[in-house]
Amino acid sequence: MLSKWLDPVLLLLTALALLAGGVAYVAQKPDWASMCWAAGSLVMSAVLLVEIVRRLARREAGVDLIALLSITAALVFEQTLVAAVIALMLATGRTLEFFTRQRADRELRALIDRAPRFAWLQEEGGLREIPVEHVQPYQTLLVRLGEVIPVDGRLLSPVAILDESALSGESLPVTRREGEQLPSGVSNVGAPILLIATRTAAQSTYAGIVRLAEEARRSRAPFVRLADRYALFFIPLTLLIAGLAWQLSGDPLRALAVLVVATPCPLILAVPIAFMSGISRAARRGILIKDGATLEALAGVKQVFLDKTGTLTSGHARLQSIEVNGLGDPQRLLALAASLAQASTHPVAQAIVEAAHQRQLPLSVPQAVEESPGSGLCGRVDGVQVRFGTLSFVHKEVPETDWVAAMLRHMDYLACSGSFIDVDGKLAGLLVFSDKVRRETPQTLRRLRNRGIEKIVMLTGDRLETAEMIALSAGIDELRAGLTPEDKVRAVQQGCLRTSTLMVGDGINDAPALAAANVGVAMGAGGATASAQAAGVVLLVDRLDRLVEALDIARRTGYIARQGVLVGMGMSLLAMAVAALGYLPPLVGAVVQEGIDVAIIINALRALGPLWALSKRKFTAEHIDRLQDEHRQLSTVLNDLHQLANDFAQRPLAQAQADLLELVDKLQTSLAQHEHEDENTLYPLLTRSMPGEDPMSAMSHVHREIFRLIHLLTRMSGDFSADPATAPADEIQHQLIRLDTLVRLHFDQEEELFRYLDGR
Repeated sequence: MLSKWLDPVLLLLTALALLAGGVAYVAQKPDWASMCWAAGSLVMSAVLLVEIVRRLARREAGVDLIALLSITAALVFEQTLVAAVIALMLATGRTLEFFTRQRADRELRALIDRAPRFAWLQEEGGLREIPVEHVQPYQTLLVRLGEVIPVDGRLLSPVAILDESALSGESLPVTRREGEQLPSGVSNVGAPILLIATRTAAQSTYAGIVRLAEEARRSRAPFVRLADRYALFFIPLTLLIAGLAWQLSGDPLRALAVLVVATPCPLILAVPIAFMSGISRAARRGILIKDGATLEALAGVKQVFLDKTGTLTSGHARLQSIEVNGLGDPQRLLALAASLAQASTHPVAQAIVEAAHQRQLPLSVPQAVEESPGSGLCGRVDGVQVRFGTLSFVHKEVPETDWVAAMLRHMDYLACSGSFIDVDGKLAGLLVFSDKVRRETPQTLRRLRNRGIEKIVMLTGDRLETAEMIALSAGIDELRAGLTPEDKVRAVQQGCLRTSTLMVGDGINDAPALAAANVGVAMGAGGATASAQAAGVVLLVDRLDRLVEALDIARRTGYIARQGVLVGMGMSLLAMAVAALGYLPPLVGAVVQEGIDVAIIINALRALGPLWALSKRKFTAEHIDRLQDEHRQLSTVLNDLHQLANDFAQRPLAQAQADLLELVDKLQTSLAQHEHEDENTLYPLLTRSMPGEDPMSAMSHVHREIFRLIHLLTRMSGDFSADPATAPADEIQHQLIRLDTLVRLHFDQEEELFRYLDGR
C-alpha cells in the first residue's frame, strides 16, 4: 500500500522538510534548518538510488540520475537548502505523474462483473438458484428473457432468440434451434429457454474471452517516459560540462551549480503537466483517456482497426425500406405491422414500432396475438388478419412468385434482412431492415486520413456480404470478415508489428483486441462495458467523430510536452554554461531552475486550450490540369457505360453477358481506381485548400455510392453469367442507369469545382 502512494508521500515529506528548515532558519537555528533540509533530500536520494539501480539492472537510463547526482553533490558540499529545493521539485513532478496513472489498472473489471453469478437449475422439485461456479456438465438450466447464458450448453427448447452481438458482432438477433450449441456470454432476447450444460463456467466461452484479454494486455510493451528518451545524450553532456567547469576553475561549487541547473525538473514536469492538461481537455469533450502513456501512444498512431457493429454502425436494426407487392399503400402496411409488433419485445418488432412512430402513423390495439419465436407474429388489427415474419411463416405452402424471388435477391445483393407481411391471406409486402452506418462515420474516416492515418481496417464477426456493403459505405481501406475474438486479436497484434495501431470497438468480443492494440478505444456511452474497461480511451459520447478529437488532442499535447522538454533543456544548457563560468552560484542556480520550471509549467498548461487548425495547402493549376486529363481518358469507359445502360435488356443474351463482364472489368480497373485515387489523394488536398472542416463531404459520399454500385454490378454480372434467371436484365439495366447518371453528374460537379479553383 505504501509503495502505491510513495510519490504523494514523498511530496509531503519534502515539503514539510523544506518548510520546517525554513522555520528553523528564521528562528536562527541554522543547524536544525540544515538537518531538516538534509533529511528531506536524503529520503528522496534513497528512493532515487533504488530506482536507478533497478533501471540499470534492466539496462535502462533515466534523467533521474542527474537529479541524484545534484542532490548528492549538494549534500557533500553542505548546500542542504539547494538539495531540499531539488528534492521538492522532483517530488512534485513524480506526484503529477502518479495521478495520471491512477486512471489505469481497471481494464478487466467489467468483464468479470458482467459474467453471471447465479444460474437457475431445473430439478424434479422445481427451480433452484445456484452459484454459477457450481454448475456441472449435464445439468439442465433455465435462462429467462434478458439474462446472459451462464455456461456453454446445448439447447433443449425448440427455438432460442439470442443477441450474440457481444461475441460475434452481429447486430440482429439470431435464431437457434433445438440441439444447437449455445456459447456463454450471449443474451436471451426471446422466450425463456432450457439448455443442458456441456461445460463448467471456468471452461466456457466467456471465461476464455476474459483470459484472452488478460493475456493480450500482458503482451503490450511497457511504457517508457518521454523525458528518459533524452537521457542518453543529456546525462553525458551535463557531466562533461560539470567536469570541465571544476577542472578549469578548480572550484567544486561550479560543478555543483552546473548539476543544480541541469536537474531535469523541466523534463520531468513538462510531460506530466501537459499530459494531465490534455486529459482534462479531452474529458470536457466526453473523451476519457486513462493515463499519460495512452495519450502519448495515441499521438503516434498510424493504423486504425474498427469493429463494425456499434462502432461503424449504430448497432441497432432499422427499417430501411417498405417493398409493396402490387399497388398497396406502404404506410398502411407499416401501420398494420407496427400495431401487431406492439405485442412483442423482439428487437425487430421494436424497430418496426419505432419506424411507425417516426412517421407519426396511428397504431391500433392488436387482438388474438400469437408469437412464434424466431418466425414471426400473427393477430388481428382493425378487423383484418395480419402476419409478418419469415417467408415460410407468413405465406405457408404457396409457390414462390417472381416478386418474392426478386425481393429475396434484393436482400441478398444489399446484405439486408426482412420481414414479409401477409394481410388476409395475401402476401402484401416486405419490410427491409439494416444496421446503417453511423452518419458521422464516413466523415470521421476521411478526417483520420487527413491527420496522416495510413490504413483503416474493419474487423467483424459478421458475414462477408453484409460487411462488404458497410465497408463500401464507410470508406474502409481493408475488410476482414467472419472473425472470432481470437482472429481479431491476431489481426491487431500483426498490425502492431508493422506500425503503431489503434483499435475501436464496443462489444465484449472486442475487449481482447482492444487490450492487444497499442491504443484501445471503446465506444462506451452505453455504460461501463467490458470493452470500455479493456481500452485506454473511452468515448463517453456515442459519436465516432470524437475519435478525431481524441487524436488531435493527443498530438497537440505531445507537441506541447516535447516543446517543453526541448525548451527546458535549452534553457538549462544556457544556465549550465553561465554556471560553468562562475556567474551562477548553486543557490541562485536553484532559484533560476525554479523560474525555468514556472515557464515550462505555463507552457504545458496550454494543452488545456483549444485545438489548432489544420494548415492550408494551395491547390495548384498543375493539379487541375492533371485531373481534367484523367477525366478525358475515362470518357471511353463512360461512353460504354452509357450505351449499355440504354439498351442492355434488349441485347441478345450471350452478347449481354459478354458486354457486361467487359464493362465491369473496365469499371473496376479504371473508374474505381480513379475515384479511389481522388478519395485518397485529391480530396485531402482539396480539404486543406478550402474553408470548413470537411468541404468535400458530399463529393466523397458520391464516391462511396459509386463504389457500392460497381460492387453490386460485379455480383450481378457473376449471377447473370451463371444463370440469367437469378439476375434479370431489367434489374441490371436499372443499376447501370443509376451508375451512369451518378458518374456523369459527379464528373460535371468535379469539373465545375476545378474551374472555380482555377479562377480564384
